[in-house]
Amino acid sequence: MITRRSAIAAGAALAGVTAAPVLAEVAGLIEVSARPGATTGTLRFNGQTYPCAVGRSGILHPKFEGDGGTPGGTFGLREIRYRPDRMSAPKSGLPIYKASPTDGWCDDPEDPAYNRIVHMPYQTDAETMWRDDGLYDVLAVIGYNDAPPVPASGSAVFLHVARQVAGGLGPTTGCVSMKIENLLTVLAGCAPGQMIRIATI
Repeated sequence: MITRRSAIAAGAALAGVTAAPVLAEVAGLIEVSARPGATTGTLRFNGQTYPCAVGRSGILHPKFEGDGGTPGGTFGLREIRYRPDRMSAPKSGLPIYKASPTDGWCDDPEDPAYNRIVHMPYQTDAETMWRDDGLYDVLAVIGYNDAPPVPASGSAVFLHVARQVAGGLGPTTGCVSMKIENLLTVLAGCAPGQMIRIATI
């Protein structure tokens, strides 16, 4: 029996692309959406909707290192990292790791460790993960540009704690952020292989 969905998939296959799944049929998908150029949007998961922030340049595709945009697309959530000196281990079906004061994330496109966790101090450019502002007290690593990393296509894309400013949530440098209580709720609902879709509306 030919359905509208199968016809779309067949047409896409002939064109050499994969048809995007229908959102309502993708169980457990985290959906992040924002208007073009906007720095705030919504995150929908398990029947709930939460406010979130995205990059200062909005959601971008393609994305490049330093452009201030959050990458558009569908990605896996790789792992959770948290500050054991500030909180207990969060609940989640994702792998969970304790952060260390020497954790960094390489953002030098010419370095072999580009878009990987590294030990600080590091020989080239790397972002400090042990932050004083609390934004990385707990985070999930979004699997963008990591299989393998393509130089200059963007690095250090996380789902992390939001910076709160007057009137709402402050923009990120390319991540997705939420209030910590909402973030912990979302992480608690994540299962192994959890996927996140980021798109403009």
